Amino acid sequence: MTNPSTNTRDLRPNEMTLEEASRALRAREITVRELWDACAAAAQARNPELNAYLELFAIDERAVDAAQIRIDTEKEAAPLLCGIPLAIKDNILIEGHIASAASKMLEKYRATYDAAVIKKLKEAGALFVGRTNMDEFAMGSSTEHSAFGTTKNPHDTSRVPGGSSGGSATAVAAHLCIAALGTDTGGSIRQPAAFTGIVGLKPTYGAVSRSGAIAMGSSLDQIGPLTKTVADARILYETIRGIDAMDSTTIPDNLYPQKTVPEKLRIGIPDFVKHLVNLPDQPFSTLIRRFVTDGHTLVDIPLRMNQHALAAYYIVMPAEVSTNLARLDGMRYGHAARGEKPLDDYILSRTEGFGPETRRRILLGTFVLSSGYIDAYYHKAQAVRSLLRAEYDKAFEKVDVIMTPTALSVAFKFGEKGDPLSMYLEDIFTVTANLTGMPAISVPMGTVEREGRKLPIGIHFTAPHQAEDVLFAAGSATEALY
Repeated sequence: MTNPSTNTRDLRPNEMTLEEASRALRAREITVRELWDACAAAAQARNPELNAYLELFAIDERAVDAAQIRIDTEKEAAPLLCGIPLAIKDNILIEGHIASAASKMLEKYRATYDAAVIKKLKEAGALFVGRTNMDEFAMGSSTEHSAFGTTKNPHDTSRVPGGSSGGSATAVAAHLCIAALGTDTGGSIRQPAAFTGIVGLKPTYGAVSRSGAIAMGSSLDQIGPLTKTVADARILYETIRGIDAMDSTTIPDNLYPQKTVPEKLRIGIPDFVKHLVNLPDQPFSTLIRRFVTDGHTLVDIPLRMNQHALAAYYIVMPAEVSTNLARLDGMRYGHAARGEKPLDDYILSRTEGFGPETRRRILLGTFVLSSGYIDAYYHKAQAVRSLLRAEYDKAFEKVDVIMTPTALSVAFKFGEKGDPLSMYLEDIFTVTANLTGMPAISVPMGTVEREGRKLPIGIHFTAPHQAEDVLFAAGSATEALY
């Protein structure tokens, strides 16, 4: 991760943080065109190896010129994102561009409108380098399930970058853009952020509009930033958040009780972490000692319902997947194949259009919603979800944030998690924030050495609803310790 204190003159423009690049643009150390060219050149050079982008966009001369004029005339009043090149996950619509969700089913779909977050970014003067690779329809934890090839981890190209926002994470970590957007349904921003050594934020459910994001699990999905620093994540989050008339689930700023940010944090350590932490154990214990030395308070908290979170998630999520993807049948939307009979049209279209993992989750979701099983599985999972949220609300009466590792392991090698169940276990620390709707962030926690390479690991913080400021404080406190 780039050191925020590094002199910007010592960095290539594409290696700067968002804050550094914005400051350099206003100080006339670089121009918008130079910043764009640096990011575009890096992307052109490394994308054949990393496959972070499915498509690199041509320069929009008008947008570049407009951003430069705005910076020159408005100076410090210009938005911090003005002139900043960003990468956008392939399931977020940008008018006029393909949005395939890394699936053959939508390979030729060209967006006819901008997602709400894209409108906000355009209003702020941001630029778009390209659309990034992902697990098909955001279903996966490794970006191995893209229909258009795997994305590689820039720290070790034999390893995955995490998923499903692996393309966006790799683009940021490899300095192929300044920052990026991803989506998070069960950890799809935070886990790849941990695997690639960057910051990933999943906002409170409803804080950011989902209008124009291709849905996976509608009650779980949230768009959020992947950045080089916590401060950059705050800038991007503040730009894209807010109520949207096109998304009835967006929430006002004061829907939940507001939390003050204490100078020293009360950090909750769940009881289950002691039994599950393995690979990141030494760095996790080291961070705990550093927090105590720095004056923060560590509190052991029981979270009994958390043992059921992963099972509940893998019932609720496939159920919503099967519903959301039902429209993609080759008749109304999506890849169309024709057989001898009308039924063949549906079978061929969905078999050819969807990959194995997507088909697996559609089938599982259809099963748990079917007559005779909806009460046994889906309704029980929703009950667990309510109990889980109540348990976390109670825990937050005693602590400001809850801390766990982001993942059970460092980035694993391609093909290592061939068993779907072992892949699903990668989400064990992250799914709770999606089930409860609470915000969560992953911040780099140093590295561990594996096979002669230093691989990043992440620390994960969860906060009460609309307490993103507390998360940013915890993240900044972590950055200060490394």
